Amino acid sequence: MRRRSLLLAALPAGLVTLAACGDDGSDTGKTGVSPSPSGSSAPPPKIVDGPLPAVTAGVKFGEKPTIAKGSGEPSKNLAVKTLIAGSGRPVAENEFIQADYLGQIWDTGKVFDNSYDRGRPLLMQLAQGTIIDGWRYALLGKKTGSRIEIAVPPQYGYGKSGESQAGIKGTDTLVFVIDLIDSFNSSSSAKGKAVAQGDAALPKVATNTDGKVPKVTVPKSAPPKKLVSEYVLEGDGAQVKSDQTVLCQFQGLVWDSGKTFQQTYGSGRLSQFSIEQMQQAVKGLAQGLTGKKVGSRVLVVVPPELGYGDNPPSGGVIKKGSTLVFTVDILAAM
Repeated sequence: MRRRSLLLAALPAGLVTLAACGDDGSDTGKTGVSPSPSGSSAPPPKIVDGPLPAVTAGVKFGEKPTIAKGSGEPSKNLAVKTLIAGSGRPVAENEFIQADYLGQIWDTGKVFDNSYDRGRPLLMQLAQGTIIDGWRYALLGKKTGSRIEIAVPPQYGYGKSGESQAGIKGTDTLVFVIDLIDSFNSSSSAKGKAVAQGDAALPKVATNTDGKVPKVTVPKSAPPKKLVSEYVLEGDGAQVKSDQTVLCQFQGLVWDSGKTFQQTYGSGRLSQFSIEQMQQAVKGLAQGLTGKKVGSRVLVVVPPELGYGDNPPSGGVIKKGSTLVFTVDILAAM
């Protein structure tokens, strides 16, 4: 089932014509933790320890859990329990989280969504209006590597309207087990192994991993006529597929002038876009990232015919026939 997603943040100007908090068109499975219609109006919840149903199987971090049906009346407050305490960095408001999860309905025990079967963890910003409030409040301050169980009353889930496509009524309390895999913020960088940059005809890219913009030195020679996609830092994650959405730090420059036309480094934001949509906007960037490993910094040099060609964005530094240079830190993919 395809659903509206509010994943997008800080999209590259001129690359994908989408507003932040728009529809990225990606198929992320069932409704699960999509935005709640009551997400911006409910007051902060009182957080309590329970009651919470038992996890009866799949009790290890990363395993698909089996959760018992809820017993008795659920709390009208937000119930939160750490089942496994992680040792990673605490998650803060507005950061992106990567998590596996299973969600079911308290009264019936019906599972309405889980990411384990899809084999692709959720990648979502922990911010008001982008995720149901039950998740937003329950996960703040929790460390990556933790397994959290929560029971979300309707006002912190999908409100009185429920979510009919997932079989959730407006009176349903929802139970989730969440494996908090990782988190990302505007200081995140690729952490891969540096790869030798020996081609004098290509730009040289700095290998700093402090979240600051890596310096790019563009040679004064003519740009390559074909697409270039090379590792600067090679990560050890899975290869990016053409149907995935990537979360990244990036910068884009024009070869001839060396001027930057957009970047996330130092902006306080990250960029998220689908490879399929990028294929329609800047084909060379989509092709250059496909097959590259998560955790990498990639240099992509895009010739005009795979970039904007004779139709550049108006009013910017990109001109007709410009060759574009991108550095992209692939932080995560979904």
